[in-house]
Amino acid sequence: MKSTRILALAVCLLGATTAISADWPQWRGPNRDGISKDTGLLKAWPTAGPKLLWTFEEAGVGYGTPAVVGDRLYILGSEDPEKGDKEFLTCINSKDGKIVWKKELDNSAGGYSTNWGSGPRSSPTVDGDFVYVLGARGDLQCRKVSDGSKVWGISLVKDLGGKIPGWGYSESILIDGENLLCTPGGAKGTIACLKKATGAVVWRSTELTEGAAYSSIVISNVGVKQYITLVPGGTVSVSAAEGKLLWKSPAGKNGVAVIPTAVVNDKYVFVTSGYGSGCGLLELTADGKDGVKMKEIYLNKAMLNQHGGVINFENFLYGFSDKGSWLCLDYLKLDKDNETPAWKSSKLDKGSITFADGHFYCYGQGKGVCVLIEANPKEWKETGRFEIPKKSKFPRRSGAIWSHPVVANGKLFLRDHEVLSCFDVKGLD
Repeated sequence: MKSTRILALAVCLLGATTAISADWPQWRGPNRDGISKDTGLLKAWPTAGPKLLWTFEEAGVGYGTPAVVGDRLYILGSEDPEKGDKEFLTCINSKDGKIVWKKELDNSAGGYSTNWGSGPRSSPTVDGDFVYVLGARGDLQCRKVSDGSKVWGISLVKDLGGKIPGWGYSESILIDGENLLCTPGGAKGTIACLKKATGAVVWRSTELTEGAAYSSIVISNVGVKQYITLVPGGTVSVSAAEGKLLWKSPAGKNGVAVIPTAVVNDKYVFVTSGYGSGCGLLELTADGKDGVKMKEIYLNKAMLNQHGGVINFENFLYGFSDKGSWLCLDYLKLDKDNETPAWKSSKLDKGSITFADGHFYCYGQGKGVCVLIEANPKEWKETGRFEIPKKSKFPRRSGAIWSHPVVANGKLFLRDHEVLSCFDVKGLD
């Protein structure tokens, strides 16, 4: 009888682990690489696209993606499409699209609006019993997942001496163990490490004092644990232990807006940005006990990705380039003179990308068309296409559909400002 109970418990635990592995708790998924852990998904869609499960029309204006953990979804938005005021965090039941709770963020500096759109730009980060959010004007808050009540809050501007970048704070908070990483920018240190429990400062990157860009921090453990991100001047790395500047590169530098998140693949770091910048491949090697060396393998213009993100799968890189095409790059084999892609396609307009279970979900920014393609390094091989049935009622001005796709627990989530649509991509019914 005892062995039977142990076996039953093991099965339950295995089931729980499987469910958790398919969550999407933060920006670009569990590992910040744009890759969902979900499996058993549809390899092709019906002509009309996957089944629509529900549509939620109260997400508010904003460009952040949802975070999904279990049957709860968290998303940031603003109630004011013109001024971006009254930023709020909403918790939704991902099974039926119904509100669990909704909390205003108590923004100390109000909302944020430009001709490219209003509202928060970042995605929530869920860590255990708490969810961490960052408003467009730098209001950083920790909230309880149970009811949305506020645990603590600080301002990246007033408390940490940062400066709001031209299109608003856009990074998504990184939680690493007991610490929280964010990018206030400014003379006190570009990057800040805080205690996630209280918001107290652990260290600032005092050797690095550039302003904040729009990229989000990722982790590398080559040589020494380090945090890598893009700033207006290019790509930088600081030590996780104390914020010491480890290395910097002009890769990704541009004079307008540096947006995409770096792609870390073992010892390699690939970065790209738009506005004529291009891309770069950096190689990291251990240097002594507590050091790291960075070598620029190449800087070229094979990929100019403005904001839709790029994803590495089996050493091929996929994403949209501002040259006008979706690209697949054998990126480890390129060099400063070789920019030839493995393939390119113009079968979908510019957009964002997510990976799950052998396929890429490409989301066009113009009409909200989502295309399913195989992770195929030889050609654009399409296995499904549809247009979101419901779109935002708010004027786009100079903006577009910029929220990235999210795939979690058998569902595909596509946002267009206040309209969040959920589709069955596993055949759940």
